[in-house]
Amino acid sequence: MTQTRLSKLEFAIMNVLWERGECSIRDIQEGIPGKKKPAYTTIQTTVYRMEAKDAVRRVRKVGNFHLFAATLSRASAQRRVIDDLLAFFGGKTQPVMAHLIESGKLTMDDVREAERALEEMQKKEKP
Repeated sequence: MTQTRLSKLEFAIMNVLWERGECSIRDIQEGIPGKKKPAYTTIQTTVYRMEAKDAVRRVRKVGNFHLFAATLSRASAQRRVIDDLLAFFGGKTQPVMAHLIESGKLTMDDVREAERALEEMQKKEKP
């Protein structure tokens, strides 16, 4: 499941499912932000394809529609995107970090959180 690649629309669908839990196709469509929402049938086709990828599953049928739930965690999907991004840079994080700093998207709070995470990781590695 962690190897599942998601498109931009699939991520939008997953965000709705991660935030709301079980949803119908209509609920998913209405939950996607923005003025230009994809058509119901586009969402339906995409959800069915995501079901084949094991990213979502049918939870139950209510009347004449199904409820779907995410089977892929947000963290797992995000890790996959980050791993794919780093692969473009030969696995090197420095170009990505440099861009985040230059664009102003990396804050001092982010740096402090990263330092805390690195310290925790080092503690776990020590016997």
